[in-house]
Amino acid sequence: MAELLIGQTLAFHGDPFAMPPEDAARHETSGGVLVEDGVIRAVGPADELRAAHPQAAVTDHGDALILPGFVDAHVHFPQTAMIASWGKRLIDWLNLYTFPEEMRFADPAYASEIAERYLDLTLANGTTTAVSFCTIHPESVEAIFTAAEARGVRLVAGKTCMDRNAPEGLRDTPQSAYDDSKRLLEEWHGRGRLSYAITPRFSPTSTPEQLAAMGALWVEHPDCLMQTHLSEQTDEIAWVRELFPEARDYLDTYEAHGLLGPNALYGHAIHLDPRERDRIAEVGAALIHCPTSNAFIGSGLMPLAKLKAAGHRIGLATDTGGGSSFSMLRTMAAAYEIGQLSRTALHPAQLLWLATAGSAEALRMGDRIGRLAPGIEADLVVLDLASTPAIAQRAARAGDIWEAVFPTIMMGDDRAVREVRVAGNKV
Repeated sequence: MAELLIGQTLAFHGDPFAMPPEDAARHETSGGVLVEDGVIRAVGPADELRAAHPQAAVTDHGDALILPGFVDAHVHFPQTAMIASWGKRLIDWLNLYTFPEEMRFADPAYASEIAERYLDLTLANGTTTAVSFCTIHPESVEAIFTAAEARGVRLVAGKTCMDRNAPEGLRDTPQSAYDDSKRLLEEWHGRGRLSYAITPRFSPTSTPEQLAAMGALWVEHPDCLMQTHLSEQTDEIAWVRELFPEARDYLDTYEAHGLLGPNALYGHAIHLDPRERDRIAEVGAALIHCPTSNAFIGSGLMPLAKLKAAGHRIGLATDTGGGSSFSMLRTMAAAYEIGQLSRTALHPAQLLWLATAGSAEALRMGDRIGRLAPGIEADLVVLDLASTPAIAQRAARAGDIWEAVFPTIMMGDDRAVREVRVAGNKV
């Protein structure tokens, strides 16, 4: 049976970085979203939809704002329990916190516990699609896919591959990485709302032989996404130069092994050289902005506005647990703050677009998720724009929807999330 959700709606029909931001979305103060069989069937003024679909059940959210569910384009679900670990640079942080925690995922029970916890936390914050690194253990991949399948959420994930510069117990080999990844891919890719991502962690933890093995697997399955890290910190880039003296730059360590293409997702991408920027734009690969992580680990300021102006596809991500929050609202706020430090004030429309349609397009899934439009999967978040006294008193003075939603972007948390729908079902 069809259900009509009523509230304020924001439906993006364009990229707010490519046109006046206020013109990129249609706002309805009394809007409706008609949902049936897990798909959005219609979007428009509530009165018109009521009249056109009198048999539909009605759920009235008053003046709450109905948006597409948030799309988190780069996370590490195995780092859930160690989020907000104190004070180290990237390489030290990996050795002190990340690798010891990831060792625990050889235990299927522990992997399942953290997978369940991660999805509970992110759904509570309005995230309905995530792209996750796992650990080297196939058990970690099985755990997150199993938990996501049970909830019906859209998830992209892959076994993280590392055959050097990692502790014993967290290293595989070029052959085992290929074999494990291929088996998991064949089991899970395209199963319901699940997709597999070929996942070398980053060049410093993979030999050229392993990168080549992952490149070969991608050639065999070009419809898969490939996710990794690129140019996150300056000392990391110097390390890559030492490990790959023949490479032109960091990107070339991937390109030379078949790991550059339109379905590639490069996390962070803060310190890119001109050749890297031009080559990534040329092939249409996506860059993933991780602002809370970039600030928390002291990586730097991604020049997002300049990259968008140059034609790059960019998604937004929490980067759990280098990122310090599970909330895409907090992530949008951090993107705004980093934009200010880069002398670029991001409009609320641009922030919301990055967290929804922009990330969906980065994942090549803009035809399925991230928008309020007929035919799009009915993953939705309903935001209370007066969820706390501080937010409410500021929103009360708003002159338009952008002034009304911006306090929630900057100060909101899971208390602002009134309801979440996954494929139309309330969770």
